[in-house]
Amino acid sequence: MNTNNIDKQNSHLDLTDPDVKEIFTLYKNHEEVPYISPKRNLKEWLDLVNISSESLVPKRNMMRFKEDILPGHLILLWRIQFGTFTTSSGYPKYFEYDYGINAEQALKEVIEKGYANQLSAMDSLPYLNAAQLKAVLKQFGLKGYSKLNKEGLMELAQAELTEDQISPYFTIRGYKITPAGTEILANYPEVVDRHPKKKY
Repeated sequence: MNTNNIDKQNSHLDLTDPDVKEIFTLYKNHEEVPYISPKRNLKEWLDLVNISSESLVPKRNMMRFKEDILPGHLILLWRIQFGTFTTSSGYPKYFEYDYGINAEQALKEVIEKGYANQLSAMDSLPYLNAAQLKAVLKQFGLKGYSKLNKEGLMELAQAELTEDQISPYFTIRGYKITPAGTEILANYPEVVDRHPKKKY
């Protein structure tokens, strides 16, 4: 049974389960078994694989780089670099089914490795719309914001309020790629080159 790096993504799996055993057999020639979400219907997925309407994660996507990350981590960084990824962003299915990673866990890992940062509340103001910004400003009794556009509302918040004051009033936070993250993306351009592109 291929249990390489099982502790990194699949420690939750019951290795005595027949469906889990079958999945591990399918991936016996991969360097490690891709992430299998606890929410995945294993029987249904195996049936789809058997009738060839569902494909396996490619071997190349389960080969770790020297930095102990997978290609899926790089795709997550590529996504973050557009400046639109936030704590409220969803994770497309391709992270699990094409890249074999637990995207939520991968996000924590790229932050721990210094490849990305979660922004402060103040730096996350651009992710709020005008109505949300006005609601925050209203909490502090500030005047003269009713006719301001979004840029003006952000400027007022930045001038009059502190991080500690505004952080309890909204939970959305943005993410930003770091220079180290940009560098590692540049080191492995073939990963992003193979990924289907769309604008974010």
